[in-house]
Amino acid sequence: MDYYEFMELITFDGQVVLVTGAASGIGKSAALLLASRGAKVVCIDLNEAGLKTVVAEITAAGGSASFKTMDVSSQDEVKNGMAQLLKEHGQIHALAHSAGISGPTGKPVEEVDWKDFQKTIEINLYGTVWLTQALLPSMKANKYGRIVHLASIAGKEGNPGMSAYNASKAGVIGFVKGVAKEAATFGISINAIAPAVIRTPINETVSDDVQKYMISRIPMGRLGEPEEVAELIAFAASKACSFTTGFTFDISGGRATY
Repeated sequence: MDYYEFMELITFDGQVVLVTGAASGIGKSAALLLASRGAKVVCIDLNEAGLKTVVAEITAAGGSASFKTMDVSSQDEVKNGMAQLLKEHGQIHALAHSAGISGPTGKPVEEVDWKDFQKTIEINLYGTVWLTQALLPSMKANKYGRIVHLASIAGKEGNPGMSAYNASKAGVIGFVKGVAKEAATFGISINAIAPAVIRTPINETVSDDVQKYMISRIPMGRLGEPEEVAELIAFAASKACSFTTGFTFDISGGRATY
């Protein structure tokens, strides 16, 4: 493989890529990076003001971006929104799904209000399922697709005081494993990313005790940066990720080595 063949695998020229959670944090970093590599990025979030800022930043740098507000915990919004985007763009080449919440933290499971637990599952897990369901038929028809779901190291190891989040992210990992096998012969790869604690707005709602615990488990002794996660997302969303599917990529500063 020569240089130009390699670059064709890792760039996104001519590709439409959806990025959820794009108004801030990991989603924003992923949107900026993918756009810099040639993707026509559709930024999705509930935060319209944040989306407009990200789109403006991308277009000012010469990239291509648009936005759509969407609540991924609403099945109707996901189904209707994805149908509209497919009609508008014809083909969605990749999805980088990072929208999520931390849910209740710092509480033993028996003290967690069920509505808070359920909302965490709806956003983090149900949204993952609905987005995948909405995009797979088109990707199968086109014999190509890349789906990247943001899980968490908490879905593998668990964090105390975060039972709803742990359950939702473990569900994402299990979902990815099975669905990837279903889609493997259609030119589609479906993978998950499992970060340890990353310097993002989502962690503003996490209690100090839980944050200290999470950082104490990281051999590198620091928070991860959203740009570091974005690099891994970009690989998993690219043509270069052609023989890896159903996998969970750890990005944990050494917390997980399996």
